[in-house]
Amino acid sequence: MAQRFSSLSDPGFRSHFAEFQRTAFRMETLQNYDVSYERPEFERFLSGESRGRFPGLEGWLARVSEGTRRGKEFQRVHILEEPLSDYARFECLWSYRHTVAAGEDVRIIPVAAGHWPEDLPRQDFWLFDSRRLVLMNYRPDGTFASAEAVDDPDRVARAAHWRDQAVAASIPFPRYAQRFDDLMLNAPVCPG
Repeated sequence: MAQRFSSLSDPGFRSHFAEFQRTAFRMETLQNYDVSYERPEFERFLSGESRGRFPGLEGWLARVSEGTRRGKEFQRVHILEEPLSDYARFECLWSYRHTVAAGEDVRIIPVAAGHWPEDLPRQDFWLFDSRRLVLMNYRPDGTFASAEAVDDPDRVARAAHWRDQAVAASIPFPRYAQRFDDLMLNAPVCPG
């Protein structure tokens, strides 16, 4: 029987992050997430301000850093349509660089807008220890709708297969980020 969570702060949902033993894998498929704890930083990003403190990310960075020190692995694959949405640029520049530095293996599958990798779902999920699956459901505007812990072994095995396919098709975020750095280094200087 599946267990449903209506909030990311639900203790049942959060328990998956405390209880996993070895691996936590996240599949991200949306181009825009509307997450309340990121709104102030996203608005600062859109207005051209510098990053500064990012309170909404600090808890995750601490969890990843502590977990990796204890031998746990955090991995994420995000399928990103290019050209990138404003949110995807924000996530790459203000979040992923820091989560990678904390120890998370962030990977990207870049695709042209309107295309999708064959045999990969448009379904976000977490897979813990290759045995616990939590489907992440979002509304069309990118707001969180619900999470569903699934215990059906066939669905868990399918998610593990998707994880393996996604990892094989992806590139490490630092290599993907080099594209941003190249653009910044080679941008024409505005006369001023």
